[in-house]
Amino acid sequence: MKCGAVAPVGGRVTHRYEIIIYWSNDDQACIAEVPELPGCIAHGETPDRALANCSEAMDLWLRTAAEFRRPIPEPKGRRLQYA
Repeated sequence: MKCGAVAPVGGRVTHRYEIIIYWSNDDQACIAEVPELPGCIAHGETPDRALANCSEAMDLWLRTAAEFRRPIPEPKGRRLQYA
């Protein structure tokens, strides 16, 4: 495994990229964004669903980048600051 993925947990690969989850009034949904993977965004009715959808989006983003030999950023491993 490389590039932010760690060993599968329950058959699913977990990632070490920062994910920001927030509510969008415009979309009436929870949005999950991965700032380190440009364009990697998912949504869901709940934060948990948005996170699950985001995990799938990250898998697709990373596989597509690898397939087209695009650079894959290493996770920065920083923690969010809470306001």
